[in-house]
Amino acid sequence: MTAPEAAPTAKRGRPGYERDELLRICVRAFNEHGYEATSMGTLASTLGITKSAIYHHVSSKEEILEYALDHALDALEEVFEGAESLDVSAEERLEFAIRQTIFVLIEHFDNVTLLLRLRGNSEMEKRALDRRRQLTAQLGAFVEAAQREGSVRDTINPKNAARLVFGMINSLAEWYRPDGVTDVDALAEAIVKMAFDGLRS
Repeated sequence: MTAPEAAPTAKRGRPGYERDELLRICVRAFNEHGYEATSMGTLASTLGITKSAIYHHVSSKEEILEYALDHALDALEEVFEGAESLDVSAEERLEFAIRQTIFVLIEHFDNVTLLLRLRGNSEMEKRALDRRRQLTAQLGAFVEAAQREGSVRDTINPKNAARLVFGMINSLAEWYRPDGVTDVDALAEAIVKMAFDGLRS
């Protein structure tokens, strides 16, 4: 008579999230509750797993923030690097930067929204804000180049123009809903038109 087989031992698996999915949900929680107010316990509750399970993927809340900020800023900086490399008029370069910035905000909505809500409370946040200010300076340089070309009126300060254009784009973070039915191409076209109507008049 053979001994009965032992019941298979349950293998201890990894948490039920891939890292990218876990990070995406955590970033959304930061936007919903505020980064400072969101604890690892809150994230664990939102994910439906234990805090120790989160630590399988990240070492701290700050690592999640750094991930989100780097993804947002890398995508935005890529837009401006692409604009710089274009062999087109200054007006077309400016339009490209504005339009593609809109697409980046929508494609990386949660990450960019978190970037826009930073207060500079840590060295990491200050570095991110410095990179964001550099993007504004670059957009201002594009406006100034278009002014020299004569395609944009020269009665507005280029830096102020850049701040106003970014302000209009960044407002999407407050009212745009990624799960809505908005036609993204039509939205981008409307924002570009409003921006240039102001810059040319």
